[in-house]
Amino acid sequence: MNSKLKTIISVSTFFVAGLFHAQLSPTENYVSSKTYLSDPTQPNPKISETVQYFDGLGRPKQVVNVKASPSGKDVITHIEYDAFGRQVKDFLPIPQPSTGNGAIVSNPLGNASSIYGAEKIYSEKVLENSPLDRLQQQIQVGNDWTNKPVKFDYSANIADEVIKYTTTTIWENNATKSSIEYGGTYGAEQLYKNTITDEDGNKSIKFKNGRGQLLLVRKVLSATENADTYYVYNEYNQLAWVIPPLLSKKKTWDLADQQALAYEYRYDAKNRLVEKKLPGKGWEHMVYDKADRLIFSQDELMRAQNKWLFSKYDLFGRVIITGIVGGTYRSDMQNMIANNVIVENRNPPGFTKNGMSIQYTNNHFPYLETVLSVNYYDTYPLYSFNPPFPTSIQGEVVLTDNPSTSGGKSTKSFSVMSLIKNIEDDNWTKNYAYYDTKGRVIGNHSINYLGGYTRTESKLDFTGVVQNTITKHKRLNTDTEKVITEVFTYDSQNRLLKHTHKVDGNPEEILAQNTYNELSQLQTKKVGGVSPTSPIQTIDYKYNIRGWMTKINDPSNLNGKLFGYEMKYDHPINTLFAHPQYNGNITEIDWKTSNDNMLKRYSYSYDSLNRLSFGHYSEPNSTIPQEDHFGETAEYDLNGNITHLYRNAKNPNGWAMQIDNLTYTYSGNRLTKVADATQNSYGYSGTGNPIGYDNNGNMISHPDKGISSIRYNFLNLPSELKIEISGKYLADRNLKYIYRADGVKVSKNYTQLIGNVETNYLDGFQYDNNDITNMLATSPTLKFVPTSEGYFDFVKNKYIYNYTDHLGNVRLSYFNNGSEIEVLEENNYYPFGLKHQGYNILSGNTNYQYKYNGKELQETGMYDYGARMYMPDIGRWGVIDPRTQYTHETYSYVWNNPISFNDPTGMEGKEGVCPPDCPEGVTEIKILPNKEKEAVIEEVVFTGKAKTSDSGPGSLAMAALLVSQADSPVPGPGDVVAAAMLIGAGVWWTYNQFAPPSTGYTTIADPGIEYRNLKAEDKTEENTDINGVEVDDSGIIKPFDASIPQEKWIDNFAKAKRGKESAKQKDVKHGGDGEGIKGRGAKGDKHTKPRSGRESTKNRQKPGFKKYK
Repeated sequence: MNSKLKTIISVSTFFVAGLFHAQLSPTENYVSSKTYLSDPTQPNPKISETVQYFDGLGRPKQVVNVKASPSGKDVITHIEYDAFGRQVKDFLPIPQPSTGNGAIVSNPLGNASSIYGAEKIYSEKVLENSPLDRLQQQIQVGNDWTNKPVKFDYSANIADEVIKYTTTTIWENNATKSSIEYGGTYGAEQLYKNTITDEDGNKSIKFKNGRGQLLLVRKVLSATENADTYYVYNEYNQLAWVIPPLLSKKKTWDLADQQALAYEYRYDAKNRLVEKKLPGKGWEHMVYDKADRLIFSQDELMRAQNKWLFSKYDLFGRVIITGIVGGTYRSDMQNMIANNVIVENRNPPGFTKNGMSIQYTNNHFPYLETVLSVNYYDTYPLYSFNPPFPTSIQGEVVLTDNPSTSGGKSTKSFSVMSLIKNIEDDNWTKNYAYYDTKGRVIGNHSINYLGGYTRTESKLDFTGVVQNTITKHKRLNTDTEKVITEVFTYDSQNRLLKHTHKVDGNPEEILAQNTYNELSQLQTKKVGGVSPTSPIQTIDYKYNIRGWMTKINDPSNLNGKLFGYEMKYDHPINTLFAHPQYNGNITEIDWKTSNDNMLKRYSYSYDSLNRLSFGHYSEPNSTIPQEDHFGETAEYDLNGNITHLYRNAKNPNGWAMQIDNLTYTYSGNRLTKVADATQNSYGYSGTGNPIGYDNNGNMISHPDKGISSIRYNFLNLPSELKIEISGKYLADRNLKYIYRADGVKVSKNYTQLIGNVETNYLDGFQYDNNDITNMLATSPTLKFVPTSEGYFDFVKNKYIYNYTDHLGNVRLSYFNNGSEIEVLEENNYYPFGLKHQGYNILSGNTNYQYKYNGKELQETGMYDYGARMYMPDIGRWGVIDPRTQYTHETYSYVWNNPISFNDPTGMEGKEGVCPPDCPEGVTEIKILPNKEKEAVIEEVVFTGKAKTSDSGPGSLAMAALLVSQADSPVPGPGDVVAAAMLIGAGVWWTYNQFAPPSTGYTTIADPGIEYRNLKAEDKTEENTDINGVEVDDSGIIKPFDASIPQEKWIDNFAKAKRGKESAKQKDVKHGGDGEGIKGRGAKGDKHTKPRSGRESTKNRQKPGFKKYK
């Protein structure tokens, strides 16, 4: 048995260290805990120390975070109770004017005014005056929220308020088949009715039956109209139908409406989801083995070809091979598996497929057509192309697969290598992971499909935090190696203070120098330069009492800075167009750049579902301040599909002119035509030609855009687009993409009149042959690599820095040209993402096309988000949301609230990004309620290279991490290694610890876990939709979907939603149905699970101020 990897520290070390780090109050009851952030055997180790003091009844009354503030002061959290012993007030942490080394503070609120001013510093719960203690109101911190509570009401339905749908279920092909019928309405007081009214009066109502099943979620649009989503269960209490608002409004419907709009689910006799029909798509089929693991899956396009995706497992339930196999009907495939457990074993001779030797047995369905990925665990396989095995990395011994050479330790249970095939050809990417003797990944080597490589080596400290990384890269094995060195410096609580970056032999560049306020919020960031005292820009950040970011610099007074940006929530200036919002909606945004020094403003209005109604543009200091030059207005149907869109632009005389008056025509949720009444060539340009779709709901033609056809691969990613002349171009054009089997884009080829432009995407290093100085260039050359603050331009040999807004939109790019700071490009956008035209005309960098949401603009005018392409001119996707059964979104963009939300992967809308409060490189930390209503960190998404960390007890293996190339340039090879090794794997429960994402790789496993001790629930995930209803009883994750369940860990300073609510301001917590005020109607409760493993990761943020729960 492999020995557990542990670090044994003498107990006396802790006692001695404790004498120097705490002087606690001996007359009080307390519990003291210390977390060492550096080696405790070394002098002056870093410590994160918390002391909880208790009253005579054993209740916590004060929490002291010792020396936790940036200036080394204690941070106190005061706790108090009402006369009934209930904690109805939650206080914000209060940094003290000095440190008491952990001693209790007699007046913990005394320093509050110096930190928070005159603001109200606690949230309140108003509880029902009954033994149930149900929550009636939740009042947030801040004076402005004193009279703006979230209200909760508990009652029963009234007669004729809720439709009663009934089902008749038969068995067909060994699966349930439930027909649905209108059964009238429920009588009075037959259902529980829970109403939640948010701070702005938006109502969300949930109706449940006596079994606790959710039957209806009603979002109130107006006094006469609701958006109703019905859940219908069959006779076996399985969710059989979901009826979205546009369909439920009809009460009864025909087959065409049903197929276009309804969600339908079918199950086998073991309660496993085996067939599902999603709106606008054909049927999807799933087949399981005896161990209830997903073996085959098939969508409608694969069904037409008689092909299935498959996954094979090893003895420990780990996915080892994925690919494509021929087959007919689901029932036949299920019978073929029968009662078998699909297991293959390591077999070095193996078999050969798609030009690759697969070192496993091939006993089950050996007639497979294509192998897409191979994962190796425990021992490194022997291949001729293996790189030399490193004996050490940055002074750390590398763990081998032979215990005799590693002090009894080995890589047993670790993922050590993966092979990933390109979908469009038979080229492979080979990924290797190297571990230190503590089981942490310290090195990665990725051989790309062209034969070059990216190698990352990292130096970790005692707790696994990265101190520096060295990345070595070649496109081709014959190329000159590029070397990038990054160094990270932290304070005593592991807050990042400085990040430096060096390319080859160039001078070391300081990307960021951070300073924090006493609440650990990023206050100032010095960006760029080689001298700490001479940054290129200094960026200041401001927040309100809720922790929501309000300013990036000051647009009313740039004071020599290039860009200023201000967000307003409850205090808009232009109240004619924007009304105060208290639920987190942004009502107004001001910005100014140094280019024209003109203050610009968008004022926003929303409907009762928090969908954007209009964005009114103005220039308050101009001669015509209210002229709506770049205004945008949208109207929607009940499903959230845009029905009309109006857009203005500035004409040559400086006046507003309407450039778009669009009317959308639909078949279900599919957009079939867009007609523009203005016939203006600006904005959306087209004549209302029909838009085509395949049976998976993918857009396959859009003549208005000149797109005659789009061909997709099995991941519904575009392989080829044909663009016809049609008066738009001088010659036909063609776009071809190559993706790896994990969905990562590795190549794009654009054929045009003057030749082909080839782009390679290799672990963040981006190449192309679009060279102005050499029009005949055939081989792509290295153009740039992303950094945490922008990118390094290899053509200019310069660091380019980006100012980004709260959504990750690149607004202004600049660099030091040697004599001054030069603005390279400015981008401003309509609310739905179309770029303003007519004034921000700087040429920019043609090689760097990452703009709206930080996504790459394609030659078609669409943005590549990874899983889907987005069309900003019409505010929609061209492909159905891959997670539509969880989000109830199909083609609409981020719940039609593009001011507060973005979509990092094309598969999950998220509320904004949180610069600057997130750790460097992180675009968002989302805090959501779990089943116990506790605030938890669910997911962290990174702009560039990301990382996960080692697992906690009771876990097995790998934190999956695959971020698409399009989610800004591709992550580092370590990310790919860690994720690709679990393509298609089930979920592993993991506790993660934050470390700087820009390091580019991850630590992953706990080698001491015995596989035989794993329980079934350790490898499954409860998939619930946006309203919390379980929609996949099997709990099995489809191939290429290896997301990680949420972590039960609390960090009171992990900011969410643009740096908004932190866990210290808890989500509503009570025993009733108050977990969601938001859903589609009131934002913030979009608590879907992370999407496909190729584009999602979960990381715990570094420790902050912890509060007793």
